Amino acid sequence: MNNLWIILKKELREVFRDKKSLAMMLIIPIFIPFLVFLMSFLFESQATTDITKYNEIGFAYEVTEIEKTLLESMGINIHEGTQAEMEQAFLANEVYVYVTKNNSEYTMHTKTSDESMYATTFMEQYFEEYKKVLQQNILTNANIDPDSVINVITLKEEVTKEDSYFASYMKNYAFLFIIMAITVSATYPATDATAGEKERGTLETLLTFPIKSRDIILGKFLSVSLSSIITGILSFALAFLSLYFAKDMFTIYANTDLLYNIPALIIGLLIIIIYSLFISGICIAIASKSKTFKEAQSALTPLTFISLFPSMIAFMIGMPMNNILAFVPFLNISMIFTDINNGIFNGIHIALMFISMLIYIVIILYIIIKQYKSEKVLF
Repeated sequence: MNNLWIILKKELREVFRDKKSLAMMLIIPIFIPFLVFLMSFLFESQATTDITKYNEIGFAYEVTEIEKTLLESMGINIHEGTQAEMEQAFLANEVYVYVTKNNSEYTMHTKTSDESMYATTFMEQYFEEYKKVLQQNILTNANIDPDSVINVITLKEEVTKEDSYFASYMKNYAFLFIIMAITVSATYPATDATAGEKERGTLETLLTFPIKSRDIILGKFLSVSLSSIITGILSFALAFLSLYFAKDMFTIYANTDLLYNIPALIIGLLIIIIYSLFISGICIAIASKSKTFKEAQSALTPLTFISLFPSMIAFMIGMPMNNILAFVPFLNISMIFTDINNGIFNGIHIALMFISMLIYIVIILYIIIKQYKSEKVLF
């Protein structure tokens, strides 16, 4: 234990003395609030887009007085002309949709652009209302009460309050940014403690001391893990503060609980610790096989993408958690946190995730210790 403590102090001293390691540990978390506010701004811009400006609609037929009255009441600007004229106006974006008529059949000509899709929504609402007006006229002319036919049923809607799409999206993606920050912060100290020592020639000096390879590895492993945990906790705190302030800054989060609940905070902290141990071990294992600092950095670069994109895709497609996925590294931690954040607390999935991660950490440590007993790896 004394030798392990000596190695740990040595490695931590080097981490906190090195400006690049400190930058990775302390500066990267600062980007999380910027990401939270930037994404919130983009979400709000998307949600509050003024679609009423896409109400320029072309009609390649003579619009009746009934239609004009209804269109004007819905705020739709009417452009009448021949089909050739409306097609030309449509291509020039002077109208976003134009309608042709063949007896009682109406055809909407649209594009795949956002403007055309918004205009199509207007016209779908219009035709629903126009159809009701025609139905009422037919029934009235036949001396039938329109309400007795059209309004046969009454439909009410009762909405259960829960997080909005944007709030849920933001909370989960903020945690993914934290995982990415931990991954990035672990790469530099792991590289410096392994390939960096080889390149500087200090590893040979360290191996001359009466210290077991196991103690050297555990000391390096714990120092990298501690720096990663510091990054993770700092990132988590900044993410929480960012969400706290974002709730009052953006209207899309109104009447939603944007902050992490207590179970999410506890599980999140535990995930940060176990993930820091896991990713630190992987970084050391990969960097130990490298001959130079630059080679190790190149080898570790894909880890940043691996830690983020599988979880991002799983969240976007709404992949449900199961017992098998609880064993899949990177994916399991984000999916567990997403479930907890959404109020789904499955004890079996959580236990399987933590047990599997602990097993992976033990296996990684065994591989690293074996590497440090090999002269081919060390020299």
